This record gives sequence, structure tokens and C-alpha cells, in this order.
Amino acid sequence: MAQQVEQLRADGVHKEVLREGTGPLPDFRDGTKATFHYRTLRCGDEETPLDDSRARGKPMELIAGKKFKLPVWEAALRTMRPGERARFRCDAKHVVLYPLVSKSLRNIAAGKDPLEGQRHCCSIAQLHEHYSLGYPDLDELQKNPQPLIFDIEVLKVEAPGSYQQDPWAMTDEEKLQAVPLIHKEGNELYRQGKVQEAAAKYYDAIACLKNLQMKEQLGSPDWIELDQKITPLLLNYCQCKLQCEEYYEVLDHCSSILNKYEDNVKAYFKRGKAHAAVWNVAEAQADFAKVLALDPSLRPVVSKELRSLEARLREKDAEDKIRFKGIFSQ
Repeated sequence: MAQQVEQLRADGVHKEVLREGTGPLPDFRDGTKATFHYRTLRCGDEETPLDDSRARGKPMELIAGKKFKLPVWEAALRTMRPGERARFRCDAKHVVLYPLVSKSLRNIAAGKDPLEGQRHCCSIAQLHEHYSLGYPDLDELQKNPQPLIFDIEVLKVEAPGSYQQDPWAMTDEEKLQAVPLIHKEGNELYRQGKVQEAAAKYYDAIACLKNLQMKEQLGSPDWIELDQKITPLLLNYCQCKLQCEEYYEVLDHCSSILNKYEDNVKAYFKRGKAHAAVWNVAEAQADFAKVLALDPSLRPVVSKELRSLEARLREKDAEDKIRFKGIFSQ
């Protein structure tokens, strides 16, 4: 390990051990997964923090040999034992791509698409093409690269084959093979009433396909084929979000589907339910009318939804009358 640390130092990465780890140094061959917390700090007297995985409540996972955009993290982890905590001061040349990495990790923490805003080009080209990453501190770092400090604590190291691989770490071929299995797992969780867990599975499957779709020309046959695989997964995801009462997310996703596929009955139906839940009465009625126009056989189901909406409206009117009567009688 001493030789590895010395090599890092010669290349502009200075390690300071804050707490010793336990056990032997992992061999970290390709496929090894390290789970760790990290804190990113600007160099300087104040050491202003940029990111903190603990504050987000979820540690970072990195798989060796997957060409992660920040190679210095893998190099640093190769010098650490489980339980160890250390600080790595890295010259600017090692962290040029950190703003892009940070944006993706922040998007994931916020439940957004980690590839949001990225195009099919190399990372250096992305840095020059994007006038803004959507985060002022990252924009500043992108314009003026500078040394950074990474405070890393290794939680565990798992050998290849001893863990289930996350979608983001898969090859393109592995993603395509995994999607039907993840979809099936989501369906089974939904049948068991585990709606949140099912939504997470559908999200993972969507992320796999969106990652592949980003590499295709917009509107090309391959892009369309992938999009048609994404749509049923997204509708399943919306069904979960309806049950979780996250109606505005359902409205956004169903509208995005209908912008591309105007005859998607399920998207109209789910969007109608979401509109009804947030008291967009006219919009709900319009969506349910569209469902009937596209598939008259669904009249019993639509009629039930409309009766439910009308009953809720009557209850709301009655409650409003009582409330307003109390106000005016004072």
C-alpha cells in the first residue's frame, strides 16, 4: 500500500489517514464494489463543502474497472481498508470532470434522471457545450477548475459476484438483459402491496433504457424502439405514484407520454385520475372522455371514476357551505 500512496503523491494526490481500517488491503480487481461515504471540500482556509453523501442519507457505490468518470476516486479507494477514513487532496487535473459527476449524483439524490441534460458526446465536450449545470457552485468550479479535497470513509468492499449489480454499473448488453427481470421484480412487489419498492424497480428499469436511449439519434428506429419499452414501465411507475398520492409527478409523466403517443389510453386514464385527485375537474373529465373515445369498452371503469369525482365534489360543496356559514354567522 505504501507504494500506491507514494505513486498517488507523485501524481498530485496527497493522502492523510484520519482513522485506520481493519483487515487486509482488498485486491480491488475489476468488478470489486466499494461502498463509501464522501465529503467534497474546496481547498483553502475555510474548506467550503460542495457535496456530502451523509447529508443525502445514502453512501456512494463504485465498481472497479467500470471507467467511472472520476478515476481518482478508484485510485484512492485502492489504498484503503474497510472502516478506514482518509482525506485526499487532489490537484485540479484530477477533478476537471467533478462538476459533471456531482451534477449526476445530485440529480439522483433529488430523484431526477442522472443523465438529464447530457448529450451523446464525450465528457470534455459536455463541459464546453453546457453553459450551466443548474448549480451555481458547480458552474463556478467548471469555469475555474481548482484542487479539491475528498474526505472518504470506506464502509465495505465486496468481491465480484458477491453482490447484485446496480443498473448504472452495467454494460449496455447487461442493461438490456436486466430490464425484463427488473420489470418482473417490480410487478411481483406491486402484487405484494409493496408499492414504494415496486416504483424503485420500475425506476431502475427506466434508467437502464434511458441510458441506452441517450446514445441513439433522437427519433431514429432504435430510439423509438427503446422509447416504446420505456412507456409501459413509466405507466407502471405512474400507477405506483397514484397510490402514493404523488399526483403531480403522474401528471408530468403521463403528459410526456401523450405528447408522443396521443392514443395511449392508459396515460389518459391515469392522468385523469391524477387531475381528479387535485381538483382539476374539467381536465379530468376531458381525459376520461378521451379514454371512452379511444376504448368504449372501458365505460364501466370510467363511469365509476366520474361517479367518485362527482361524490367528492358534492362532499366538498357541503363542507364549503358549512365553513362559509360559520364565517358569515360570526
